Amino acid sequence: MEALILTGSPRQNGNTEILAKTLSEELQRHEATVKQFRLPDLDIHPCIGCGNCEKEGICIINDDMQMLYTHIVEADIILLASPIYFYGLTAQTKAFVDRCQALWSRKYILKKRISQKANRKGYLVSVAATKGERVFEGAILCARYGLDAMDAPYDGGLFYPGVDGKGEIRKHPGFPDKLEQLARQIVKVP
Repeated sequence: MEALILTGSPRQNGNTEILAKTLSEELQRHEATVKQFRLPDLDIHPCIGCGNCEKEGICIINDDMQMLYTHIVEADIILLASPIYFYGLTAQTKAFVDRCQALWSRKYILKKRISQKANRKGYLVSVAATKGERVFEGAILCARYGLDAMDAPYDGGLFYPGVDGKGEIRKHPGFPDKLEQLARQIVKVP
């Protein structure tokens, strides 16, 4: 099983990266192959709405998304990891999701498969400084439809409200147990 973890926090070694690293280690412990990328470290331009992807299902912007498209196609599991910024994904994560418009066009307009792999799944792992009742809803919606474009239907996630200070996630109830449970769910270990 190949898992692709895409971390969208601009803060290095913060709570989101701790979650992603812990989840990566758990998946590897269950014999999954993991490829992980920090979106803020990559050269990903925003979608320019040119419509070229509607003709061929390929984005014409030549940046690091071209490499990520290959990894998206090869993955069995796609995990987005992003903190919440103003009730949504970070700008880096959102730019990545927006650039999946090429995959959406390939899937829905051109009626082409994204991947030959069956039973692909997508997940979102997120932290938020506030404990707002609906703090994760915007991020979940964006992730759900972005993952659908990647042909990796959203299968859930983990959400940690009230986590702000760097490293604070380690003190959150359920860390790392919930990540271990998610890893087992992903690799289908009873």
